[in-house]
Amino acid sequence: MNRTKKLCAGLGLGVAALAALAQPYPARPIHLVVGFAPGGAADTVARAMSDGLSRTLGQSVVVDNKPGAGSSIAAEAVAKSAPNGYTVLLASPSSISVNPAMNPKIGYKSSDLQPVLKVTSSPLVIAVNPAAGIHSVKDLIAVARKSPGAVNYATSGVGSAPHLGAALFSQVAGVQMFHVPFKGGAPAVQSVVAGDTQVTFATPPTVLELIRGGRLRGLAVTARERSPLVPDLPGMAEAGLPEYAIDFWYGLFVPAGTPKAATGALFAAATTAMREPAVLQALMRVGTDVDLSPSPEHFAAFLAKDNVFWAGLVRDAGVTKD
Repeated sequence: MNRTKKLCAGLGLGVAALAALAQPYPARPIHLVVGFAPGGAADTVARAMSDGLSRTLGQSVVVDNKPGAGSSIAAEAVAKSAPNGYTVLLASPSSISVNPAMNPKIGYKSSDLQPVLKVTSSPLVIAVNPAAGIHSVKDLIAVARKSPGAVNYATSGVGSAPHLGAALFSQVAGVQMFHVPFKGGAPAVQSVVAGDTQVTFATPPTVLELIRGGRLRGLAVTARERSPLVPDLPGMAEAGLPEYAIDFWYGLFVPAGTPKAATGALFAAATTAMREPAVLQALMRVGTDVDLSPSPEHFAAFLAKDNVFWAGLVRDAGVTKD
């Protein structure tokens, strides 16, 4: 190829690149990355909202599960992806506050992820294997006190909201339980159903149908009062441990530096999708409340305060990555 042809070819590629950049967002499918295995709460929320996002944005939204390391694998992958709005993270406090507090050498910082929108919030559910002989929160405390470390609790991973919820419970109740982490909420809960572990502090979508079907016994929700999302289970005040309460959220994040046009479009589309009656009803059935922040800036301000709680819990409960 002579010099003139090379120059023309280079100019052609440059024009094509500029044309691609000039296309309105989104111009191709979007990957919604989830840091936990299929079947868990994060996956449930992602799949409930993905169809609505696709309709609103006019592009496919593909749910991409990247479980492991308490969701830090997914968070790092998104943090290091191109800041163009085509790779989005559905995250919980684990990714944003807990993992960086537990492991300063982690491969990303919370500031590497730009907040877009908080989408849900809900309490955890304390559930046990029916054969464990535990019928209430008071029973659980009594058994754990009688045999320190003998009660095994399963969670969706080190640093996950269920792990921190159980760690706080142990601290407040003055008990010792043995932590068994999994790569997602669904396999953790299945271990309790199988009797390999006795108890889980689980996200509602992973346990409510199993409780209704009698395969697990629900003890309480981790809200202080009985929740309208899970009306059949007592809150912690009613269950006998009013000093204990914890809930968690899910939100959308993109790599830092993502253009405002993309974050604005994602915010608007997700707000619309999460307000669809079908999405509201689907999430309500599994004990999850749609809880939308009014703006990305409002979500960022919420996170600044929320980080203090989760980082403090990691420190005070002595939770480590090992």
